[in-house]
Amino acid sequence: MKNHAVGSFDVQLQALDVYNKDVGASLARMSIDKQFHGDLDALSKGEMLSAMGSVKGSAGYVAIERVTGTLHGRSGSFVLQHNATMTRGEPYLNIVVVPDSGSGELAGLSGTMNIIIADGKHSYEFDYALGDA
Repeated sequence: MKNHAVGSFDVQLQALDVYNKDVGASLARMSIDKQFHGDLDALSKGEMLSAMGSVKGSAGYVAIERVTGTLHGRSGSFVLQHNATMTRGEPYLNIVVVPDSGSGELAGLSGTMNIIIADGKHSYEFDYALGDA
């Protein structure tokens, strides 16, 4: 990746109705609303599906969010895809730009994002490239 963006973000999660309401399913569905600050100045909206494991500290989630705003001054939108697990307290997180989801001046965007949560605050590091659209 050629470029690096950093900043903070605010996030609001709201519980949504789940499809699978079977006893013991341990599934949840939430809406995601974020406001990014810093090199990425944008809003995002998305949805998350999660599942709790039978052992404390084990869980997983997937999410899709559409981000609209500016990245290092270039305006447009793109979609982030999340895949994350927690295995008995050990986290794994993978967030990637959905291929060919960029629009406007962000057409051709590719990249990976890392989320950092420290002292109750959220920040991001975003390694990205802008290719030919």
